[in-house]
Amino acid sequence: MGSGISKNTKRDASTAPRRFSHGFLSNMGVSIAHRLGHSAVFSQPVGLDERLPVPRLLLPPEEMSDTERTPPAFISVFLPEFPYCKFPGQDHFQILGFIAKGSYGPIMKVKDVFNEKTFAVKVLPKSEILKHGVLEQSKEEVIIQRQLKHPFIHNLQDCWQTQRNLFIMYDYCGIGDLYTYWLLKGQFGEDEVRLFAAELGSALGFLHDLGIIHRDIKMENILLSDQGHLRLSDFGLSHRLKRGGRAFTICGTIQYMAPEVLSGGPYSHAADWWSLGIMLFSLVTGEFPVPAEPDHITMLKKVREFPYVLPSTFSSALISLLSELLCKKPANRLRNLECFKMQAFFRGTSFDSHILQKLPVEFILELRTHPDYTTKAMRGLSLDYFENFDCDKILHSPTTPTELSPTLVNMDLSRAAEQTCKA
Repeated sequence: MGSGISKNTKRDASTAPRRFSHGFLSNMGVSIAHRLGHSAVFSQPVGLDERLPVPRLLLPPEEMSDTERTPPAFISVFLPEFPYCKFPGQDHFQILGFIAKGSYGPIMKVKDVFNEKTFAVKVLPKSEILKHGVLEQSKEEVIIQRQLKHPFIHNLQDCWQTQRNLFIMYDYCGIGDLYTYWLLKGQFGEDEVRLFAAELGSALGFLHDLGIIHRDIKMENILLSDQGHLRLSDFGLSHRLKRGGRAFTICGTIQYMAPEVLSGGPYSHAADWWSLGIMLFSLVTGEFPVPAEPDHITMLKKVREFPYVLPSTFSSALISLLSELLCKKPANRLRNLECFKMQAFFRGTSFDSHILQKLPVEFILELRTHPDYTTKAMRGLSLDYFENFDCDKILHSPTTPTELSPTLVNMDLSRAAEQTCKA
C-alpha cells in the first residue's frame, strides 16, 4: 500500500477495540460490546419476545407520600438529573427486545404504544454505578446531552430512575453503527468518506462551540439514521471544557487517542480532531494506522514513531487533510470547523445539514442487506446474556427500602451524596 503504511491487517470482527479511562474510570478496561454506551447493532429484536412495560411517567408531587417528598439517599444522590418515577401501567411502553449489552446492564429496544415510536433505553443498575464510582460520569452524560440538538448527534429523549435502576432513553437507530459497515466493506472510497467527514466535522464543531469535548470519537460511536446519515453517540466520557481549558484524564479508545491524551495531558478539544483523523485514515485504508496496544505507554511510543503518511494513490487533497488532522503537536493541528471546511478535500461540498441529508446514503443502505450483516454487527456477542436476563428485576422495582436488594441497601451512599453536593 506504499511506504509508511502499517501492514497490520484489520482486527477480527469478534475482537473489540480497547477503551481506557484512568481517573474516574480507573477500574474499567471495557470492550465496546460491554460498555455504558448504546450501539444499535441488531437488525431484529433479540432475547425476549414478550411485550413488557417500561417505566416512564413522573409521579405528580401531590400524589407523593412524605417519604417520597424527602427521598432516601439511594434516590437523592441521583437527583436532579434522574427524576424519580413510578410505573404508569403496562400499556404505555413495551419491550421489543435487546439491542446490546452495556457495561452495567442491557440496552433495550422499546416502543411507545401511544405514538408508535421506537426508542433505545439504556438501563444502569444503581448498585453497579456506585460500586464502580461512576455516579458523576453518569450524571454528566445526561447534563451534556440535554444541551445537544443537532442533525448529526444522537438525541436524548428522556431519563429517570426507579428504586434500583437509572434509565436513559434515546432515539432508536436501527441501521447500526459505522464500524459494522466498515467491517462489511473493507474500505470506503474518497467520495464516500467525504460525506462522513462533513457530517461528523459539523457535529464536532457544534460540540466544541458549546465547550464540550467528546473524548471517544470512533466508528462504534457513529450510529446511522434510517437514511444512512451519521449520528454521533455515547457521551459517557464527554467533558465540559471552557475555551482555553485543559483536561488530564487518560480516557477513550486506545487506537483513537491523541498523543497528548496518551501522555496524560494537558489536552483540549484538538484531541477530538485527531480521533476524527484516525477514523478517516482507517475508513479509506481499511486498517488502523497503529493497532491497539495493551497499555497507553506502549501505545504512546508507537503513535509518536508512526509517520501517518497515506500512499500516493490517494488524492493530494485527502493526504493534506489527514496530515493536518494527524499533526502530533496539538497547537499545529487542524482543530476547528472553519479551517476544516476550507480544506481542498471539501471543495464544492456543502456543510449545510439540510443539503447533506437531502439524499439517502445508498452505499450504506445497500450494505444493510449484506448476508454477513448480522454476524458482523454482533461481533461475537453471545445472546445468552439477553435470553437469561431477568427483565422483571428491571421493571418491577420495589416500593420500599426494605424490599431493595442487600447490595443496594448496604451500599455506602454517604460518600456519593457528599460528592454530589460538592459537584
